[in-house]
Amino acid sequence: METSLVSSLEPNIRTDIWNISPNQDQSVWLQLTVDEYRLFLKPLVLMAYWNWDELSTLNSKERVNRLEKLFNHTKQNPNPKYAGYFDKAVKKHPSFRKFPSYLRRAAIQEALGIVSSFVSRWDSWKNYDRKHKYDKPPRLTASCNSYPAFYRGNQIQYSDDYSSFDVKVWNGLDWVWSGDIPITKHGKGRLWLDGYTVESPSLIVNKKGIHLSMPLKFKRVNVEESDYVIGVDLGLINAATVACVGRNGTVKARKFINPARDIDQRDKRRMMIAARSKKTRKITGEKFQKGFCKGLYRKSSNINEAIAQQVSTAIVNFAQNNQTHVIVFEDLSNWKAKAGKRKSLEKQRFHNWCKDRIVELTKQKATEVGIKIVTVNAKYTSAYAYDGSGRLKRDKDNYSLAVFSTGKKYACDLSAAYNIAARYWYKIITKSKQDRVWEETPIVAEFTEYKKTKAAKLGRSSRHTQRLPVTLSSLWKLASSV
Repeated sequence: METSLVSSLEPNIRTDIWNISPNQDQSVWLQLTVDEYRLFLKPLVLMAYWNWDELSTLNSKERVNRLEKLFNHTKQNPNPKYAGYFDKAVKKHPSFRKFPSYLRRAAIQEALGIVSSFVSRWDSWKNYDRKHKYDKPPRLTASCNSYPAFYRGNQIQYSDDYSSFDVKVWNGLDWVWSGDIPITKHGKGRLWLDGYTVESPSLIVNKKGIHLSMPLKFKRVNVEESDYVIGVDLGLINAATVACVGRNGTVKARKFINPARDIDQRDKRRMMIAARSKKTRKITGEKFQKGFCKGLYRKSSNINEAIAQQVSTAIVNFAQNNQTHVIVFEDLSNWKAKAGKRKSLEKQRFHNWCKDRIVELTKQKATEVGIKIVTVNAKYTSAYAYDGSGRLKRDKDNYSLAVFSTGKKYACDLSAAYNIAARYWYKIITKSKQDRVWEETPIVAEFTEYKKTKAAKLGRSSRHTQRLPVTLSSLWKLASSV
């Protein structure tokens, strides 16, 4: 498995939720605007699909112009291909007659994106690129629950201090400006940070309320490379254990990140669900109805999200405080829990372990401050002692403590964090193309030239040498050999 650099793939767009407070009339108009936009979008999806053979050969700008010419009446385009459809649609939906040009362009771009996505998924399915053998083919969804995007100036205007905005809406008779709508909260406040610029927002209107989904583009920050990186070990007892490890194996700082109260609250609710499930099955003997323990599941999921947010923020802050440019995680994407009895608290903890969400959020937050995220092979990072003394055992009375072969007791998660960072440095120093799990095998002098070459090529240990995984002690050996 190769060491993977993932932060470069993260887009430089972050989205904040801006809460707004429209009056009763404005709320109705905003809802009508979303409804009319969806009605306008539906036939555009079908038009784009019918003409995709032609559209697929054009670039993105040419696609928009070509699709617009298929239905839009202008002096330069008096007889569009779908003129009959548009005439009938105008009679049925008067909003289409004066549909704002920029909102029309937004709908066209979204329709093209929907069709392009469908065609790609269809080709993948047709070529048997499927998760499961009998997966059903994808469907083209023309009736989309999409939300309109508003271009600044033509469709939406803000006050100087962004305390309110004015947007063009459909009031049931005509397209008009809504009047000032107060903005009560600007999400996480990225708007006021240096290097962030406001992009075109989307108007979200649903059962939960009305708000603006505000994308903000930020400039990528180039952090100077340092001789230290952050190794992160994700666990169940401690949500994350981080260590700042240098190129020569020096440990500069370490920290345990453990929102214990939130973890206990999450586990408590999960065990409440398990207890209620047991009682319900015992009484009814039937399957659970839809919405069983809905409130407890929702609270448990929200607590898990809060844990991931807290831990990811703490990791990035630790990296910034120690002025490092790389955060190293172990690759747990294909990891599956084998321990824990069915319905036990331990099994629940494995099931609710938000390791992937922590990594995802850390990527997003680290990208904004210019820190790179790297993943390394997780094999044996927790099984071997960081000092090179070999396999470790867990303390019988305290599972979080590791007992080295020398009798030394040490925090197992901290030892693993050292080894994770060491994997990164070992690859960099040895200039290996692949993520090394094992140290380079030493060759015994009395081997023949053929045996030397074969042993070095395969990377296997012989009966004369012991093969050890890369640990923090591996960096000490490299530093001493220079």
